[in-house]
Amino acid sequence: MAKNNGSNTAINKSLQTTNYNIPFATVTMLFFVWGFLTSLNDILIPHLKGVFDLTYTQAMLIQFTFFGAYFLMSLPSGKIIAVLGYKRGIVIGLLTAGLGAALFYPAASTTSYPLFLMALFILASGITLLQVAANPYVAVLGNPETASSRLNLTQAFNSLGTTIAPYFGGLFILTATMVGSDITQTFSPEQLQAYRLQEAASVQIPYLGLAAALVMFAGIMALMKLPVISEVEDHEHKPGKLSDALKHSNLSLGAIGIFVYVGAEVSIGSLLISFFGQPDIAGLSQSQAASYVSYYWGGAMVGRFIGSALLQKINPGKLLGVFALIAFSLVVMAVFTKGQVAMWAILSVGLFNSIMFPTIFTLGINGLGRLTSQGSSILIMAIIGGAIIPLMQGIIADTYGIQKAFALSATCYLYIIYYGFKGSVIRNSPK
Repeated sequence: MAKNNGSNTAINKSLQTTNYNIPFATVTMLFFVWGFLTSLNDILIPHLKGVFDLTYTQAMLIQFTFFGAYFLMSLPSGKIIAVLGYKRGIVIGLLTAGLGAALFYPAASTTSYPLFLMALFILASGITLLQVAANPYVAVLGNPETASSRLNLTQAFNSLGTTIAPYFGGLFILTATMVGSDITQTFSPEQLQAYRLQEAASVQIPYLGLAAALVMFAGIMALMKLPVISEVEDHEHKPGKLSDALKHSNLSLGAIGIFVYVGAEVSIGSLLISFFGQPDIAGLSQSQAASYVSYYWGGAMVGRFIGSALLQKINPGKLLGVFALIAFSLVVMAVFTKGQVAMWAILSVGLFNSIMFPTIFTLGINGLGRLTSQGSSILIMAIIGGAIIPLMQGIIADTYGIQKAFALSATCYLYIIYYGFKGSVIRNSPK
């Protein structure tokens, strides 16, 4: 036993003294890439809702398909990384995401909503592989004591991608020619098909450009030299069981935390454009509202830079609990007020969402040792909350109205308050 402790101490000292600036910067770019691609869904939802005359529930199938890939593909992604290594896994993830982006072209040409969903699933499968590889890689790429701070910093660049994407999407995808369902119902079948082809075509060039960028980035990553972290490799060559990892309460409760956090964040972002279009909120057009969505994700970016500094000095669990309490209060305010107050309250939630994912993630894998890779897969699988909770919120929006639907997001933050203050505390490690 003493020998193993000495080995772990040596690994930790090595991680603290080795300079990982270049690989850290390289992997941080991955966080920007998948943040950009994920946030574009907030533009696709209102756009495709209008093109195909969908209900909120049907439109939320975009997020259901996208984040459902995380649940279905997390374990296969872990196996790919275990066999091929982190670098090859990242390259395959980028190429897979590129294929999904390229499939938007035929989906638009055939005006097929199911084909759009298939393209999104493939795109998300590639992002899942990137997430499974990059999150634990960043966590061990330096001093273990500052893992939460380091992951918050990389997530800040993820938020830079989510901040830019809505502006990009509003500029190149949302058009001023979109008309309401009351008008499309007067179209002949030929006119309706021509209208759908015209509107769907606006996604073709942007997503082809994204596909080309992903393939180019995959080539750059293939030529890069990334260090092999012995602690990570030990996890891969001596795998434990998922059931063993789940015996750690900070992980099992953290998986629920990731589930409800991603569900709340995605639900809010997905409905912002429609919410701001309500006459008693702001009455904005889709293209105008898209620019405000950037404030939501931009707040998360600013908060992560601030959070990265705060987490150097403040207990991560306590800071998480405080941020979740404020987010809960803001969502409740957005549910019960009108006009600019409701609009800016819901936008401000992004600032306090900032530290939640990386902090829950690092608290969840804290103390897992050789089970870290299994814990990482479980936490990534929990991102399926981004599939299920937005779909539930879409059903509530169709039934009771879009503003009342945000109450579901508020309940999610209640659990995160509990996890931050109590659930994340490591209890006696299982035998």
